[in-house]
Amino acid sequence: MTKAQRWRRYWDRKSATYDAEMDFWDRRLFGDSRDWACGQAGGDVLEVAVGTGLNLPRYPAGVTLTGLDLSEGMLEVARTREPARPVTLRQGDAQALPFEDASFDTVVCTFGLCAIPDPATAVAEMARVLRPGGRLILADHVVSTSWPVRVAQWLLELASVPLAGEHFRRRPLRLVEAVGLAVERRERFKLGLVERLVARKGG
Repeated sequence: MTKAQRWRRYWDRKSATYDAEMDFWDRRLFGDSRDWACGQAGGDVLEVAVGTGLNLPRYPAGVTLTGLDLSEGMLEVARTREPARPVTLRQGDAQALPFEDASFDTVVCTFGLCAIPDPATAVAEMARVLRPGGRLILADHVVSTSWPVRVAQWLLELASVPLAGEHFRRRPLRLVEAVGLAVERRERFKLGLVERLVARKGG
């Protein structure tokens, strides 16, 4: 079994409990981050790592929405939701997005980069499919600004990375800056554990 097949099967199984787990973390840690991210999207929108579609009802009217996820099990749950506008859902790898260059006005990814095996490649792919002037909107849990919490995150990763591919000490901001996108807005809270940002692709 390849690594990609392993993680696909893992997320297929996870789809049964994902919503309940994320509801807990949304209430305790992430706050209004989903509404914050989706509310700033416009035009042709791609959501990477759309999962079970928790964000789908949160997008503003008038957007054209495409969602992509590695797991068909996750997408099956997403298809049961009733978003306020039509959405195209397809299976695919965030590290090799199946779209042409400059296909979207907005790319959104919430709490997905923490589990993508190669987040740098995924961010580069998100930048590639953005049109000039387009925006990348991210929200994720990241390495804390508190050293005792960072130690706890390191300990957690000893189990979470090999078992679930879950990373607690990543910093997507650095990856966004590395691909040349201009960060227009950035917020960090809960001891620095949550970071969300908006970056724009130059024209």
